[in-house]
Amino acid sequence: MSAITLSPVERPDDAEGRIGLRANLRHIGALARRNLMQIKADPESMFDALLMPIIFTLLFVYVFGGAVSGSQHEYIQYMIPGLMAMMGMNIAMSVGSGINSDFKTGVMDRFRTMPIARSSVLVAKVVVEMGRMMVATTILLAMAFVLGLDVRTTPLHLLAAVALALAFGASLVWTSMLLGLAVNSPQAVQGIGMLVLMPLQFGSSIFAPTSTMPGWLESFTKINPLSNLADACRNLVNGGPVAHSVWITLAWSIGITAVTAPLAVMRFRKKT
Repeated sequence: MSAITLSPVERPDDAEGRIGLRANLRHIGALARRNLMQIKADPESMFDALLMPIIFTLLFVYVFGGAVSGSQHEYIQYMIPGLMAMMGMNIAMSVGSGINSDFKTGVMDRFRTMPIARSSVLVAKVVVEMGRMMVATTILLAMAFVLGLDVRTTPLHLLAAVALALAFGASLVWTSMLLGLAVNSPQAVQGIGMLVLMPLQFGSSIFAPTSTMPGWLESFTKINPLSNLADACRNLVNGGPVAHSVWITLAWSIGITAVTAPLAVMRFRKKT
């Protein structure tokens, strides 16, 4: 684990509240480097970010493209923005298992002895996971362009769609970490995560228009934040009204983070 360099005034008996912003940022940077070194030592941990965009794109375009849209090219225009919304959720779900495992392996015992803000450990994980989301989204878009994706707006609109997906993905990282801190095993984190993940993904507008769904399911898709995010990304790429879906997605992102981040930090402090 990379060392965290402390200034002379940062004594182990200092209260967390006395740690200044500059020191806090330095600790976050050191912890983020530690997480990146872990990825370097275990490249297989990046397989989900590297391979999932390729597999999902090929699978859904060539299996469902003709059936859903009648044209694989048109389905690419519909589905790829939806997958941008889904990438962050899938990657975020792995964070909870990882933080749960850290407690089992004793890594957190080391952090307990260090004069660092407990929140810096969690913030560093959010930073690294957002980097993984950016890698996954870049690969997804590269694959989509190879298959014929056409950005019918402007590059700035595409970047806005990526930024919106990252913002929502960051809020889900906090949710996943809270789940990892609340349950007793990585297996439980994965099981609960899948129970949440599947209805949100398939009960949304990511893969198919909601107009063909039963009334009760269509009602659910309207309040599903993934539907709003997918619609926002889709209109930013293909053109169309974006204000409503963008503001709803931002509201969900801020609301989820405002609730889960303090709870995750509180739970982390109790466990450490």
